[in-house]
Amino acid sequence: MIKESVLLESPSLRSSVLDRTDVLDRVKALSLLPDGMHVTTAMVATYFEVSHKAIESLVFDHRKELAASGYRVLAGTELTSFKEVSGIQSRSRALALYSRRAVLNAAMLLRDSEVARQVRVYLLDMEYLARTQPVDNVAPTAPDGLDARIEQRITHILGKTVVPMFNALITTSGEHRRELLELREDIENVERRLCWHHKRLATLEGEAPTENVRSTLKAMTWQAFEQHVAELLRRDGCTDVVVRQARSDRGIDITGRTADGRTVAVQCKNRSGRWTVPSADMQKFAGATCAIDRVDLALFVATCNFSHESQAIADLTGVVTVNREEVEAWTAGVRLKALR
Repeated sequence: MIKESVLLESPSLRSSVLDRTDVLDRVKALSLLPDGMHVTTAMVATYFEVSHKAIESLVFDHRKELAASGYRVLAGTELTSFKEVSGIQSRSRALALYSRRAVLNAAMLLRDSEVARQVRVYLLDMEYLARTQPVDNVAPTAPDGLDARIEQRITHILGKTVVPMFNALITTSGEHRRELLELREDIENVERRLCWHHKRLATLEGEAPTENVRSTLKAMTWQAFEQHVAELLRRDGCTDVVVRQARSDRGIDITGRTADGRTVAVQCKNRSGRWTVPSADMQKFAGATCAIDRVDLALFVATCNFSHESQAIADLTGVVTVNREEVEAWTAGVRLKALR
């Protein structure tokens, strides 16, 4: 079994277990800000029972790694908008925020915290059990839980390793490009089927994850929804993600870069019921991304569906539409295909 001290020295090992944020609450309850997604430096220090300065020193030494896992500093209009959404009362001109992944990342870096050490030990215990559980000798009373863990792990490997590998091969290939494209499509179909199967299994067991995600999205204000989409972009490897939340955004709510360097512009619409995205909104966004602020990837993300006219405009101008069902799957953990 791997010793917990190895996590302190291995960036690749830390990266491989960043999705296991449930471990944090199993060791000790982690209080979150009202947005339900972030904590401040003071809250991180309280959780790990260390000084505020110790966390600041950790960020100074490992800022790039923590930023990749969700650490960021808000300032200016972005900070003002976040205060309005979250209800935070602060006169500071800048505010450091940590996602749950960033807090878990910090736990794998803090040497002088007993809580962090317990997180590392528990994390590696769970990872060890997941990797070494004998499939053929599973007790007949609970096969579904193991099947779900195996499916989730396979899905994670397909999305995070196999598909990116094919992307790299396709980029550099010549003669076999067509065959590689077809094979990648087959792999992505397997990934989608596993995600769908897992969702059906969870629903049959009474978890109803889709309904939970749907109700969470429905309860969001438009400002909170934009912050939520920005967090999903960061989770999927995007950098330089900025939420504009300004009147003069010309239909562009979020900007950033994909993991492979493409520029991204996002329009968000948080609507419910039978409301659909009208063609006028799509025309405005398409014009901004194609003519005014030319970008490599334009995403229109909505918690509803798109009208036939708006979808036709999107297809004509190259805008990628993300409808309600796709937003729910994205929120539930499925990586957005356009960001690969």
